[in-house]
Amino acid sequence: MHSIQGFGLGLRTEHYAAFESEHQTRVDWLEILSENYMVPGGAPLWHLDRIRRDFPMVMHGVSLNIGGTDALNQDYLRDLKALVQRVQPGWVSDHLCWTGTQGINMHDLLPLPYTEETLRHVTDRILRVQDFLGQRLVLENPSTYVAFASNQMPEWEFIGEMLRRADCELLLDVNNVYVSSVNHGFDPHVYIDAIPASRVRQIHLAGHETHGAYLIDTHDQPVCEAVWQLYGYTLQRCGSVPTMIERDDDIPALQVLLDELDHARVVQAQALATAAAPLECAA
Repeated sequence: MHSIQGFGLGLRTEHYAAFESEHQTRVDWLEILSENYMVPGGAPLWHLDRIRRDFPMVMHGVSLNIGGTDALNQDYLRDLKALVQRVQPGWVSDHLCWTGTQGINMHDLLPLPYTEETLRHVTDRILRVQDFLGQRLVLENPSTYVAFASNQMPEWEFIGEMLRRADCELLLDVNNVYVSSVNHGFDPHVYIDAIPASRVRQIHLAGHETHGAYLIDTHDQPVCEAVWQLYGYTLQRCGSVPTMIERDDDIPALQVLLDELDHARVVQAQALATAAAPLECAA
C-alpha cells in the first residue's frame, strides 16, 4: 500500500479537465479530500474514476473527529471504508484534532490539550479506526493558535508518543509546524528533530497569511521561503518523503502549482545532497 513516492498535488475541481485530458508527467500522485467523494454517485465519482485510472492516489479526510468525545461515527467509517475499496489509496489520512460534538460537525480543525488523558483517548480511537479499516491511519499535525493551560507536554512529544502507542503514521505538515512555531514561540527545528523519521509517511507544503504577530494557516498562498527552508531541514533529518503542495483557496492555474512542485524537487535534491546521508530522527 505504501508504494507511492515523489511529488503530488491535491486534486481540486478546477483542475479536473487538465488531469483528464493531459498527461501530467510532473505529478507523481494526487491527494483527494475523502469527504468530497463519500457520496452515492454523480459527477464527483465520475471524475474520480476517470482520473484514478492515470494517477495513484492517497485519501485525506477532515471529519474523522479522532480527538472528539462523541462516539466514532460508524456511518462515516463505513462510507470511508467503501471509498478506500474503490480508490485503493496508498494510505488514508486525517487530522489530529476534534471537529464536532453532540453530533454537530463544526467544519473546523480544533486543537486538543496535550495531556496523558487526551493521549490515552486518542490512542484508543486510532486503534479502533485502524482495526475497522484494516490498515494504519496517517494523522496530520495541526496548526494552532491557542494553547491549553492544562498541557502536560509539548506537541511534538505528544505526537511521538501517539505514533508509538497507536502504531500509526504521521502526515508531517511542515507549514503547520512553522505556523505554530511563530504563534507559540518555539523553535521549529526542535519539533522536527523530535519526530521519528520512520513514521513520517507524507509531507504537506502550503501557504499561510501573516497577521501581525501571528500566522493563519489559510492554504491560499504560495509556500514561503521560511517553510521551504524548514522543508529542506526536514529532508536532511528524515530522508526522502512523498511531498505535496496543498492549495485550498484562491486556486491558481495548474501550471503555477506544477512550477511550485518543481521547486520542491529542487529543494529536496539540494537537501539530500547536503546531508552526507539522511539522518534518523529520534526513535
